[in-house]
Amino acid sequence: MSPATPAGATGPAAPGTPGRSTGAAASGAVAPGTAASGTSARDRILARVRAALSDVPAEERENPAPIARDYLRAHVPDDPEAVAGLLAENLADYRARVHRTTAAGLPALIARLLADRGARTVVVPPGLPDGWLAAADVTQLRDDGTLTPARLDAVDSVVTGCALAVAETGTIVLDAGPGQGRRLLTLVPDHHVCVVRVPGQVVASVPQALPRLDPRRPLTWISGPSATSDIELNRVEGVHGPRTLDAVLVTD
Repeated sequence: MSPATPAGATGPAAPGTPGRSTGAAASGAVAPGTAASGTSARDRILARVRAALSDVPAEERENPAPIARDYLRAHVPDDPEAVAGLLAENLADYRARVHRTTAAGLPALIARLLADRGARTVVVPPGLPDGWLAAADVTQLRDDGTLTPARLDAVDSVVTGCALAVAETGTIVLDAGPGQGRRLLTLVPDHHVCVVRVPGQVVASVPQALPRLDPRRPLTWISGPSATSDIELNRVEGVHGPRTLDAVLVTD
């Protein structure tokens, strides 16, 4: 008869048997390539990319074969007025309110848009041209970087310029440049008046827009007022940005 096993102990088990720790597992070691081995997710992803490219000939790695880019870069005639008209049409299709004016008429138009909205306070980003709000009877809050989301939530409107506008997609692009300010300024207030210079800031398509934008800047692509239909397919506006977008196309 074999000796009795002491209470709380386990008897001999074959390697790999559940309840029995042996070898590396017992010492706390982890197999190479696992998350705890010290390699990051980035390292693992790059290793997989290198493995996938391992069969590419060396000469192609140094001199990649050219990629045919014979697709159309735009689907609208190369005519500034036609491009501006398409931009206005697509902005309106996204439920933005579109207005057209000249540089001389811009201050009066902005003043009317703010008055119609009942705006009394307006956020002014750094670099906004002084004359744009010259006719508006509002209190201007000039952003010095200290305006908080709570303070901006109490503001009636924000007036900005833009970096570019894309006609085919009805998109306005902000890059935090002069006259635009921080992203926060255009995401929190409920009403955004955005000025687009025509034709200087208007391109027909996204392929034409990308070379004119700096990818290192914080780009915000706006296609109409903020909206979602995620909840029971009911459209709700003003979820993560302004509920009302006034796009002002100003002829240069």
